[in-house]
Amino acid sequence: MIVLSETDIAGLLPMTAAIDIVADAMITVSNGGATLPLRTIMPVGGANKLGMMPGAMTDPATYGIKLVCLFPDNPASGYSSHQGAMVLFEPEHGAAVAMMNAGHLTAVRTAAASGVATRALARADASVLAIVGTGEQAVHHLDAMAAVRPIREVRVVGRRAERAEAFVAEARARHPALAFSAGTDVRAAVDGAHIVCTVTSSETPVLFGDWIGPGTHVNAVGASVPVKTEIDTALAAKSALFADYRPSLFAQAGEVIEAIKTGLFGEDHVRAEIGEVLAGTAPGRTGDDEITLYRSLGIAAQDLACADFCYRQAQARGIGVEAPLD
Repeated sequence: MIVLSETDIAGLLPMTAAIDIVADAMITVSNGGATLPLRTIMPVGGANKLGMMPGAMTDPATYGIKLVCLFPDNPASGYSSHQGAMVLFEPEHGAAVAMMNAGHLTAVRTAAASGVATRALARADASVLAIVGTGEQAVHHLDAMAAVRPIREVRVVGRRAERAEAFVAEARARHPALAFSAGTDVRAAVDGAHIVCTVTSSETPVLFGDWIGPGTHVNAVGASVPVKTEIDTALAAKSALFADYRPSLFAQAGEVIEAIKTGLFGEDHVRAEIGEVLAGTAPGRTGDDEITLYRSLGIAAQDLACADFCYRQAQARGIGVEAPLD
């Protein structure tokens, strides 16, 4: 078995590659080529949680499980909020062939999924990006959005002005050609933005339907359990709504669950899974004025496809530590 560290994963999985890998995985999912039990969440003290995400895929032919800890207070002490391990198995004999850091893998594949959706749904000329949140996902979402659209202006919003300003200072060094601004007013930041990404840990909405204008594409990413809702039901209702995986959406997206429960809309309001759009079996954006919403929950197929890629690259390049289990 090969063991791959966070540093190994960072070197093996660049954002541009991850976007293409995740795109292929989403097509496989929507074509029925994956087995994806819903994420299981277990409390492990206070606000901390352990998530278990098993899955299997036919292309690439692999299966495995991600064990990821969500510790919301970690950033204050210099750690990522997501810690954990991905274990990959080979399908012929069921042997564990790789274990790898799940924190960086999760961060990259999540942003890559938003990149896939943005490439498929946002207007081709989308150049003004608003990012709500200043954590690790904000960093990777900036990279993903810049990889798929001609971004020229980035508006960063955080709960604390100093954190948003610090984020912008670091981002300017990595993206010197872009114009940045920092603030705490979400409504002002999204006014006129072409792409909006919400990447917060908020349990209540930070983005409202009344604030989003025609033609905007929204990636709602941060809320992955029903008790958290970054966006309100009005935004979900007024948008063309796209899912990564319908079963996850209907079980874990709090604002969608609430909208269906109250009769605001039904399950048929979901236009498509993003894999269906990519495969050409369902429409994506139908006009320049349409608001498109990609409601990201994150699914094991994204982790599996990226993990399999890292494993094969590590084998080819002699990266990682061999840890025989027999």
